[in-house]
Amino acid sequence: MSRPCIALIADPTSPEGCREYLADAVELLTGAPPVRVDSRHFATGGTGRGVRDGGRLRLQVPEERLDFVPDVVLLYEIPPHHRRALAGFQELLESHDVVTLAAGPDAWRTATEKNLTVERFVRDGVAQMETAVLSRPSPREAADTFDRLGRDTWARPVVGTGGNDTFHVTTPAQLELAAAYYAERGTDWLLSRDAGNITADGRRHQFRVFVLGDRVVHAREHLQPETDTPCNTCQGATAVHIAPQDLQPRLAELAVAATASVGLPFAGVDLAVENGGVVFEVNVQPAFVDGELELRAVAVPYVQAHLDAFAPAFGGPPRGLTASA
Repeated sequence: MSRPCIALIADPTSPEGCREYLADAVELLTGAPPVRVDSRHFATGGTGRGVRDGGRLRLQVPEERLDFVPDVVLLYEIPPHHRRALAGFQELLESHDVVTLAAGPDAWRTATEKNLTVERFVRDGVAQMETAVLSRPSPREAADTFDRLGRDTWARPVVGTGGNDTFHVTTPAQLELAAAYYAERGTDWLLSRDAGNITADGRRHQFRVFVLGDRVVHAREHLQPETDTPCNTCQGATAVHIAPQDLQPRLAELAVAATASVGLPFAGVDLAVENGGVVFEVNVQPAFVDGELELRAVAVPYVQAHLDAFAPAFGGPPRGLTASA
């Protein structure tokens, strides 16, 4: 079988650098680099084109002199606020049966917009901390919700990234400031009961579990010395890596269930072991933070899953996930 043509379509404005890990993984597995494409060309209003070429999809970006037929598309590192603009492109990939684990726009939206995630978890019985969705609430509505949630809460925007615009709210004054902050930006927000996820030595902690299909491929524990600050590594938390077999079974089960609930074939799930195990959110495109380790533990299996899905079209046995449907 000839070497497949792999397109790596990502947003170069993202500071995370996941595209570099994925490009390295493609080269490790195939011996050749991917075709790199700026995802903004295929967003709403972009100049990129997808045209039918026989039974295949041809991608064209005239100003970049790109004109090729991809066998596999890696669509990754798209900032949350830019994802909706790629819904049409995701549908185009689906309609041409392009091998990709980018899922469809509905799954992306359900995981990206946290109010929808909360609703989906309620529907499917995925454990989470009690959460209220607020849209420019009156002072009385906000105060009543704060009281109901025990006056120890976390406020976060419906769409956000990296723990930005997230606040630990434990006083009426902090609640008022958070409500004003979101109102000024015109964003809906969530208020959730605190999970009490504090270690014996006084650090906030949570887990990031990478799920591919129905299995855990990697995990991290994030330890945050500042207990009023989110447990994101970009917010100062330290990552301690955990082999899949060493992860508590309850956390592995929750992570797989949460990923399936929102409809994603791959995700990074944030959760805590406290309260019997609860999920905070599902990350559509989790960042890689530790070079060689996560290249091999996450990026390589992610790319390999695409290659496994591509192989049956050329007579090889199906060994992994299928293309998104």
